Amino acid sequence: MTQWLLKSPAETEAFGAAVADAAGKARGFVAFLEGPLGAGKTTLARGLLRSLGVTGAIRSPTYTLLEPYAFDGRTLIHLDLYRLASPREVQGLGLADYPPEQNWWLVEWPQRGEGLLPAPGLRLELAHQGAGRAISAAGNEDLLSAIATAFSGRLKNISQTTP
Repeated sequence: MTQWLLKSPAETEAFGAAVADAAGKARGFVAFLEGPLGAGKTTLARGLLRSLGVTGAIRSPTYTLLEPYAFDGRTLIHLDLYRLASPREVQGLGLADYPPEQNWWLVEWPQRGEGLLPAPGLRLELAHQGAGRAISAAGNEDLLSAIATAFSGRLKNISQTTP
């Protein structure tokens, strides 16, 4: 497992963008975002989506449960399963319309859909760490290495634009 310490929401968004950079042109991609309320899951998702060219409001789909976003001829679905009472409720979300081999999935609170979700290529666990956030990542070593490289480059850009 690889870990990073993020000092600000800007760094959390930059980390999300680094995930998008690392996943690149993959047709299908599944990432689980885990952690307590307020840990930065939606902030990370926002950074990832902005990096893919998504404009407009990006919110946690806490009440809609699923928000689709179009990018580069593909679709990313952002799921927030926090409000599910049972994993069986996942079956009513219309996920068959978004096969994971052909779409990107970002899943917040994946444990609420346990047994009914595709296996993730990346699992990110966010936690409060003082005023910042800690991220633990599990996945393919090549993907984790690509995230580390992309994030390092994005951190340099943040430090150059911060007074």
